[in-house]
Amino acid sequence: MSANEEPPRAESPAGEEEERPPGAGDIPEHEIVKMEDIITIDPETMEVDLNHGRIAKIENLEPLTKLERLCLRWNLIKKIENLDHLTSLLELELYDNQITELENLDQLVNLEVLDVSFNRLREIKNISALTKLRQLFLCANRISLIENLDNFSSLTMLELGDNKLRKLENLDRLTNLTHLYIGKNKITKIENLDNLVKLECLSLQCNRLTKIENLDKLVNLTELYVSENGIEKLENLEQNKLLETLDVGKNRIQHIENIGHLQALEEFWMNDNAVSEWSCVDQLAENKKLATVYLERNPVASDVNYRRKLKLAVPWLQKIDATLCR
Repeated sequence: MSANEEPPRAESPAGEEEERPPGAGDIPEHEIVKMEDIITIDPETMEVDLNHGRIAKIENLEPLTKLERLCLRWNLIKKIENLDHLTSLLELELYDNQITELENLDQLVNLEVLDVSFNRLREIKNISALTKLRQLFLCANRISLIENLDNFSSLTMLELGDNKLRKLENLDRLTNLTHLYIGKNKITKIENLDNLVKLECLSLQCNRLTKIENLDKLVNLTELYVSENGIEKLENLEQNKLLETLDVGKNRIQHIENIGHLQALEEFWMNDNAVSEWSCVDQLAENKKLATVYLERNPVASDVNYRRKLKLAVPWLQKIDATLCR
């Protein structure tokens, strides 16, 4: 890693950058592939993987009544259809297609994982029958409202990053949720999360937050990512004593404060803020498990003795700004 490398962002399971096959999305009609041309029907098949197939329509899967996993990443599918008979299906992956609506899923009552990231969805709807869902990926669509999730008490992971959301709402029934990703939206306030008491990872990067607040009930939180917002103060983390990773990079914070009680803290990412006083940096000595600190592009980082001073303040540091300590 270079000295200028930024700390890694919170991993968003459906949000990795991948290169689509050449010309995908703009394929001449004669080049579009039909599923019947590439599937060798075996009624005993439990998994079908048809990535990069230039497939335009879901069809001809009727014999596969034992199918548990269907993967159709990077195709040209515009409509979810012809899946009613796949009642044994546990995982359906339609990542990166051209789907505009969630529909025709009512019969997939055993489905545990649904991934429709990188499509053209505007609404969360027509999935109330999927009560066994554990993971739902809706990243990179055009969704403007969190809704219709009341039936998903078994859900442990929800990915809503890179949409058009403005408010955290309608999540009360997701009482078993452990991972919530809602980065790259237009959310202005942390709110309405009190019922998510099992939450371990909360990612709200790249939104419009100005304050860390309303996290008191999330006592099991181990990872909090709120970088690239407009936050001005480190505060209101008194009850989040299990935090191991705290990412507040690229905000407007001037002081390191109110985190001495975070005795489990190992990763503290505070690059690109406004910390100018070494006296507050010294407070990191209270965090005895701290292994990694990012403070680059803060005023204190311009000190010629920056790394030495930081290491003296926290002798047990293993990494400073992506560079291992000697």
